Amino acid sequence: MSDHNGFYTVLGRSGVTVSRLCVGTVNIGGRVEEPEARRLLDCALAHGINFIDTADSYGWRVYKGYTEEVLGRWWAGDRTRRDRTVLATKVGTHVRDGPNEGGLSLRHIVAACEESLRRLRTDHIDLYQMHHIDHSVTWDEVWTAMDLLVRQGKVRHVGSSNFAGWHLVSCQEAALRRNAAGLVSEQCVYNLVTRHAEAEVIPAARAYGQAILVWSPLHGGLLGGVLGKLASGTAVKSAQGRAVTALEQHRDAIEKYERFCAEIGRDPAGVALSWLLSRPGVTSLVIGPRTAEHVRGAVEALERPLADDEAAQLEELFPSTIKK
Repeated sequence: MSDHNGFYTVLGRSGVTVSRLCVGTVNIGGRVEEPEARRLLDCALAHGINFIDTADSYGWRVYKGYTEEVLGRWWAGDRTRRDRTVLATKVGTHVRDGPNEGGLSLRHIVAACEESLRRLRTDHIDLYQMHHIDHSVTWDEVWTAMDLLVRQGKVRHVGSSNFAGWHLVSCQEAALRRNAAGLVSEQCVYNLVTRHAEAEVIPAARAYGQAILVWSPLHGGLLGGVLGKLASGTAVKSAQGRAVTALEQHRDAIEKYERFCAEIGRDPAGVALSWLLSRPGVTSLVIGPRTAEHVRGAVEALERPLADDEAAQLEELFPSTIKK
């Protein structure tokens, strides 16, 4: 199912309708203060974006769990917001000191879910994602926890994040042995300069009917016009972290990329998002807006797909490493 010229699609096998843009909330707390967070969330909802992604560890620049609390206060201000939203959060990262305060044990999954529900001020999570693989527990233990939460109505669907292809296979096969629904989605890093997901993760997810949610679609700002922003002194996220490291490795391609975007009269960030939205298997892009304007820019990218010749030129600039 799709709607509004491809603005919506379904979340894997779940039948839940989600927007092809998902508001990622990793910047809320430290980079985005609560008043601006409310504005960008309102803007997203007004533009039809009904998908919000967070994690129990987000907000760590203030304290872990802070971001979920901000979302909870936003929903509490108008309960219709929660009814209109598909909520995804994550479990697995250590949120406090202590040997049982992280990972994917039955004990931690159930306790962390209760805490997320309290912070989010809601009675259920639409998509509960394992943030990272945990090799110290069995899949039977993981699915015992998830099945319990689903039966209790506290979780609707289960997803994964940062899994390898073989993790998706072993996790899903374990669920099938229990006659459980298993994973409906995998959230992975994927963009023009980081295409390793094409080798095994995306094919495995597609084989099991799982949605692909893309995080870091601009590679930390690298694909958002980093050279132009650095030259003008307006770089924020692209002036730090993985973008700076990757820029030295990909500078030649990025220079050509920004010239290409200028030639076709499009913003580099919009071009990178449009390319991802055209990729096979990609369900939704987890964007990390810091302002309402960033939200509007992402919506414009969705409404303006790339021409075939433009996509072909991008393939020449950033060729896949996967052998056909």
